[in-house]
Amino acid sequence: SSVLNLLHRFGQRRRLRFALPRRYQFGYPRPFRAERVKGFGPRAPPFDIICHHMRFDRREVQRVMPNDTFYFSIIRDPAAAAASAFAYYRSIAPAFRNAPSLRSFLEAPERFYRAGQRGNHYAKNLQWFDFGLPPPRDSRALERALASVDRTFAMVMVAEHFDESLVLLREALCWPEDAVTAFAHNSRAADGVPALSPAQSQRLRLWNALDWALYTHVNRSFWRRVEAFGASRMEAEVSRLRRRREAASRRCLQGGGPVPAPSISDGRLRPFQPPGRARILGYQLRAGLEGEERERCARMVTPELQYKDILDRDQFGNGTGRE
Repeated sequence: SSVLNLLHRFGQRRRLRFALPRRYQFGYPRPFRAERVKGFGPRAPPFDIICHHMRFDRREVQRVMPNDTFYFSIIRDPAAAAASAFAYYRSIAPAFRNAPSLRSFLEAPERFYRAGQRGNHYAKNLQWFDFGLPPPRDSRALERALASVDRTFAMVMVAEHFDESLVLLREALCWPEDAVTAFAHNSRAADGVPALSPAQSQRLRLWNALDWALYTHVNRSFWRRVEAFGASRMEAEVSRLRRRREAASRRCLQGGGPVPAPSISDGRLRPFQPPGRARILGYQLRAGLEGEERERCARMVTPELQYKDILDRDQFGNGTGRE
């Protein structure tokens, strides 16, 4: 969601054309198909950015995007990702819904999980699934799948090193500094994310073994890229990025950080709250902001669903952005 926000802002500011879903996702969890892009067709103008949630299918995406498209994605430690999924998708995934708690699920996940059951893709190897990778039959097939990720994606960011990832992304795309100055989106309230013990983290990584293989593979590539960038240079760039973010927080945000959704007075800035226990935080704009400064700050804190609607109106409606 944080990456979505910076892509939304970058594209909107430069009047780029987004490949948008007809609603909010491209038919997920089914694999992406070009026909699910609003306005796609043989006579449609070319698209510049595609960034909304999908189960990736390279051939279908290539039907929509230009040949020189820069493909990048982001991955997260499977332990943290799975714990978050348990809270966020508990009402959707039968494997999670039937478990009294995450602890109970981890004690015997096979007791609750049924492969192929609707919604259970959230409960095991979700990131592998979202990358559109086939279940490997053996170690050679696993290596081929990982190699396909390397061939397709020019870069895969690592959530646990988000700022370093932004620095590398900015360099790869030759973007200005303000393009990667962003606030964290879709963060959970502290009481909505279970704290994991080392043993629980290990169990989650074992249960999500394909995600762990993908994560460790990408992580090695990521740090090779950081090494090539230069450790001292990276440290300086990350410090500079964080100073810019802190300055934006002081300029834009009431209280300087995320707040519970009910505390946000502007309904257009309240993030979607999923069913279940996960409480998604958002941002309250500082009082007294006006004109271009308020618009700039509002774009930085607009949740992904509302921003998608703004882009949709820009491209297909009568509006020109925020109402």
